[in-house]
Amino acid sequence: MQSLEQITISEYQATAEGFRIGTWNHDVSQNRNALISAMPKNPGRILDFGCGPGRDLMAFKTLGHEAIGLDATPAFVEMAQQITGCEVWQQNFLNLNLPNQYFDGVFANASLIHVPQASMVNVLRNLYDCLVVGGAIVMSLARGTGEGFESRMTGDRYTSFWEYETMLPCLENAGFTIDHHYYRPPGLPKSQQSWVAIVAKRNSLDGM
Repeated sequence: MQSLEQITISEYQATAEGFRIGTWNHDVSQNRNALISAMPKNPGRILDFGCGPGRDLMAFKTLGHEAIGLDATPAFVEMAQQITGCEVWQQNFLNLNLPNQYFDGVFANASLIHVPQASMVNVLRNLYDCLVVGGAIVMSLARGTGEGFESRMTGDRYTSFWEYETMLPCLENAGFTIDHHYYRPPGLPKSQQSWVAIVAKRNSLDGM
């Protein structure tokens, strides 16, 4: 029986090219800028966690950062490497192997939504450990409650829904200090903003 992760990966693998075309021009510069502003170094070393085909990886590279991608879907890893020329690691989110205190920033744009809620703190602890002291993470989460499979014509994706108030204790349990949060898309009433972005940091006194 396939794991929750593998079912989601299989759906992305089957639709990789369409996903690239459909998302490449999405403007998430607000989230990228939020990470850059929060990092202890600029330019710095960034992990694009769930990099997909490489849109944001390319944007960070163009801005002069050392950008490394990570994705669980083989087709995305290959695409991101070819398009950006960056190093891209193929790893499942629930079985991460990351270097300790290596990155100035982690960019988790619409990727942690595929982590089951019961596993979130463990995943966040792995991301916390890979950050340098004072390093930052920006995550973008689909707003709502609950979790489960979303059925598509090409397969199923496992999705977890969060609000700032429900993610806050997970981040704190993993060691993070919250910097700020905001809702997207910008310019709409909060009730129509379907995403929440959270900026958090590894404590500047941690390990000192």
